[in-house]
Amino acid sequence: MEFNSSLYLVPTPIGNLADITLRALEVLKTVDVILAEDTRTTGSLLKHYDIKSQLKSYHIFNEHKQIEKLIEELNAGKKMALVSDAGTPAISDPGFLLVRACLKAGVKLECLPGATAFVPALVASGLPSDRFVFEGFLPQKKGRQTRLQALVEESRTMVFYESPHRLIKALNQFGETLGYDRQASVSRELTKLYEETVNGSIQEIIDHFGEQKIKGEIVVIIAGK
Repeated sequence: MEFNSSLYLVPTPIGNLADITLRALEVLKTVDVILAEDTRTTGSLLKHYDIKSQLKSYHIFNEHKQIEKLIEELNAGKKMALVSDAGTPAISDPGFLLVRACLKAGVKLECLPGATAFVPALVASGLPSDRFVFEGFLPQKKGRQTRLQALVEESRTMVFYESPHRLIKALNQFGETLGYDRQASVSRELTKLYEETVNGSIQEIIDHFGEQKIKGEIVVIIAGK
């Protein structure tokens, strides 16, 4: 395998470690530096696959400060891989700013295909997947209602990420804005031991989860109008 790019965006498993690709492993073993959202999380993955490449912290709180130096190092010939804790970098995770800077600076980059949580959740929802809109995480406070209201007339299937402790609140907000009879799907713990996908109306999904303690990363799929 030839390595002609300087920066590689490498998707990592969203749960099951076996979901990493052979190409991703080869890139991670070969690059000079792996930029990781959380070095402890990525360190566990690298240890599992006996990868010795240098790890460097790159996350939402330090990315602005690091970009200029990283571009210098990439232009000087270093090869780097960017990973997030799980899934594809820059999808609701750090990465966009570095990609933009690389393109502006003429740094050759390559994004590998691989794990992304919303794709299996969307397919398993049974809702139309030929046209959809990815909304990621809604604003927690300011602007949340504005974003919800902007989706009232959306005809495409809508995809959201949500934290487990805010799931019921979010579902109620979707119900109040879009109607509790709107068809939806919630997937959690994708690829893990307790993976669960619940399909039905928003109200039926609220009833399913009830007062139970919800764990795991959440993907919410909502039918369009």
